[in-house]
Amino acid sequence: MTTNESTSVAFSNVRRESWTLRKNEETRLDAFVMKGLRKILWVSWTAKKTNEWVLNKAGAKRELLDTVKARKLAYYGHTMRKQGSCLEKEIMQGTLPGAHGRGRPCTAWMDNINTWTGLPVEKSIRMTEDRDKWRKYVHGVANPQIEDG
Repeated sequence: MTTNESTSVAFSNVRRESWTLRKNEETRLDAFVMKGLRKILWVSWTAKKTNEWVLNKAGAKRELLDTVKARKLAYYGHTMRKQGSCLEKEIMQGTLPGAHGRGRPCTAWMDNINTWTGLPVEKSIRMTEDRDKWRKYVHGVANPQIEDG
């Protein structure tokens, strides 16, 4: 494990399952990793080196966001498998009674799950019931294989 990976892992292990990630925050996470790599490699921002060059030089990959996705999806599966009605499930699904605030709705926790899996809520809940099937699905979503050609 490189120094940058250990720094990123230590930072990102702070209850990342509970984060609601917006596009802006995904970009900031990536920028955090790149800034750390540049500091470790002593690459000045005036050096005009691309992020890909820095990643190649460090021998690292962009995997912090994938790790966050995998942990969040695993936590979702764990919670949805709980039997009966529990407060945690109701909060995740957004089924708590009460009035909603005015204005544009905030990005909900479940919005990340729906975006990453591409599944409707009911189908994802049914899929979580089979632990092995859900683990394989999470691995495929969090670690996409890039195909050349």
